[in-house]
Amino acid sequence: MNALIRLIITTIAVLICDLLLDGVSLGDLGETRGVLTALLTAAVLGLLNAFLRPLLILFTLPVTVVTLGLFLLVINAAVVLLAAELVPGFVVRNFWWALGFSLLLSAVESFLNALDRGPRRPRTEHP
Repeated sequence: MNALIRLIITTIAVLICDLLLDGVSLGDLGETRGVLTALLTAAVLGLLNAFLRPLLILFTLPVTVVTLGLFLLVINAAVVLLAAELVPGFVVRNFWWALGFSLLLSAVESFLNALDRGPRRPRTEHP
């Protein structure tokens, strides 16, 4: 169930990013195809982030250390560009739009995940 909720949150985040960024397109969102493309994009991004991204991080570890972690942004943009190649209907104009998409997607997902958790309960002190 947790994976389904994460997929829905990522799909909503992808739709929001499509609306905010001109260089990213999921097609016509007024039709079912646009929403299905967003769902497929979220699933592909989830799979790429789960399996390919850790390998890329491992292979580029020296560069990542030298750049103080900034190379991870390049890896994120590369994963978005790969997802755009794999998902029909998901179009990213260039590397810079992919970088912006990955940053905005991360921010929107964080916000939506915070909403999903609900209000925090205050801690109770034990004597």
